[in-house]
Amino acid sequence: MTVSAKARVAVTASRRRALERRDGTQGPLISIAGTPLVNFCSNDYLGLASDPRLAAAAAESAAQYGLGAGAAGLLSGWAEPHHELATALADYMGRDRALLFSSGYLANLGTLSTFADRHSEIYQDRLNHASLIDGVRLSGAHSVRYRHADAADLESRLSNARAQSRLLVTDTVFSMDGDSAPLKALAAIAHQHDALLICDDAHGFGVAGQGRGAVVEQGLSQEDAPLVMVTFGKALGTTGAAVVGREDLIETLLQHARPFIYDTALPPMLASATLAALRIIQQEPQLIQTLHARIRYFSETMLAVGLTPSGLNSPIQPIMLGADDTALHAAGLLRAAGFYVRAIRPPTVPEGTARLRICLSAAHSEAQIDALVSTLKRVLPTSASGA
Repeated sequence: MTVSAKARVAVTASRRRALERRDGTQGPLISIAGTPLVNFCSNDYLGLASDPRLAAAAAESAAQYGLGAGAAGLLSGWAEPHHELATALADYMGRDRALLFSSGYLANLGTLSTFADRHSEIYQDRLNHASLIDGVRLSGAHSVRYRHADAADLESRLSNARAQSRLLVTDTVFSMDGDSAPLKALAAIAHQHDALLICDDAHGFGVAGQGRGAVVEQGLSQEDAPLVMVTFGKALGTTGAAVVGREDLIETLLQHARPFIYDTALPPMLASATLAALRIIQQEPQLIQTLHARIRYFSETMLAVGLTPSGLNSPIQPIMLGADDTALHAAGLLRAAGFYVRAIRPPTVPEGTARLRICLSAAHSEAQIDALVSTLKRVLPTSASGA
């Protein structure tokens, strides 16, 4: 058996990735390979991943529907919890309909390969998530990448469009930078150039727009943003995803999206747990309010000790360090002090932009944030800054 040249290429020490075993539950306090740490690198923005109400909903559902779905949704895999969750999501976001996928990655692959082909042009932000980039590749469409969050550059590039089929694809909140796309401007440009706008709201849903996401927060209607992808593994604390939007487009996904048609459906117990999480954020708005209070507190505390905060209204708070080794060294010092913060390096981020990616949660206490910032003040190089 021959191995591709790419597979044989050695990974430099500063780029090598490693899995680390977590003992016990997800939360602000975790144990990694037996070492207790304060966790600042989880997307569990509302602290729901270990909420006993979600576990109880999953257990009750498992008792009624079993553990696995047992089949694809179009066979016998679509159960009542799937239907209830899809309906609740569409209602919550004020959209026509929702279709569930096993993950956000599969949702993006399925959506882009359904609505684009080799005759299409897809315009995408340079810092889009890997799942969007891979979805564009899978579709076979011609890819045009515009400067990050730069509506003027997008306008210029779309003005030269040749294909009749045009898509505009963007993250709403960028996963490694924490900033937001200018969705209103993008929607106007998409409308002007007859392009289908597809938004990945993975890091906005449950956080922005009083929980309904960045698309809602920025005032985009279903006409403005006909398709929105939301994930469950971040603010909702479970796993899976949905594409929410216009009736005819969701029906098209149901009929043609291969990652939906040929994938075993999400376990019903996870659909039930996700529905429980959705109900919690609807009934307990203080969770989202607490998260934003923690975001403000982190920025204020950074400023108070002489560090430059990112200024972002996002739980994702990157600290740019530039060199891979610098980021790794800082992460190592933080771990030695009892904090779990991972160094993010290329190819996940562009060359020369290695960073610490600090993620805040409603479950963090102000005392934990105080301790983190105090340690950052001690271990960061003087050139470090927020995004």
